[in-house]
Amino acid sequence: MDILTLRDVSKIYGEVKALDQINLTVEKGEWLSIMGPSGSGKTTMINIIGCMDKPSIGEVILEDDDISKLSPKELTIIRRDKIGLVFQQFHLINYLTALENVMMAQYYHSMPDEEEAMAALEAVGLKDRAKHLPNQLSGGEQQRVCIARALINHPAILLADEPTGNLDEKNEYLVMDILEKLHNAGSTIIVVTHDPEVGDEAERMVMLEHGRIAREERKNRKRPVIEDNIMKEFI
Repeated sequence: MDILTLRDVSKIYGEVKALDQINLTVEKGEWLSIMGPSGSGKTTMINIIGCMDKPSIGEVILEDDDISKLSPKELTIIRRDKIGLVFQQFHLINYLTALENVMMAQYYHSMPDEEEAMAALEAVGLKDRAKHLPNQLSGGEQQRVCIARALINHPAILLADEPTGNLDEKNEYLVMDILEKLHNAGSTIIVVTHDPEVGDEAERMVMLEHGRIAREERKNRKRPVIEDNIMKEFI
């Protein structure tokens, strides 16, 4: 079942086409990586998929919503309810603990639930760091808090923009392991990255060049059955 469809999507700034007639379909439960050099349109695409911008031309269908026709206020609601965002810059609130940062996402969605927020931190291996402030956490731990925050409202799509860009090799492995577990549990994941090793972890890779899809590559990988009930709770 398709969860996201882009039809003839273009984004135009003056005489520059940041995206040029993009056609792309993402299936529910798929892990897609979007790659390409600087200026290829990756950031523009993630902004449109993540409801942070609208296409100049074309349609973007997220589940049953044509988000290309929504107002900025309506896009904010869709982003809050259906998109889990993970950024290269962690964007944690410095004076809130890891647990409070996760609960803040709940606050904007519905109602804070400390028990559920703690379960989200446990799912990313940070239950014992719940009361720590961001400056008391390593870069890898901060990124895992970001993943917990992105998961807490059970998004339709987890959208990650260079999620390992600020991490060392050890923490990159830990973050990619969490994404793999989420994928195995059935989560739909879209990762924008310039790192070939990170991009290669996906089921399918889309390469952008000059705002167009230059090529696609699909990998035949059998997804294992996950036994992690805590992780499955957020899918």
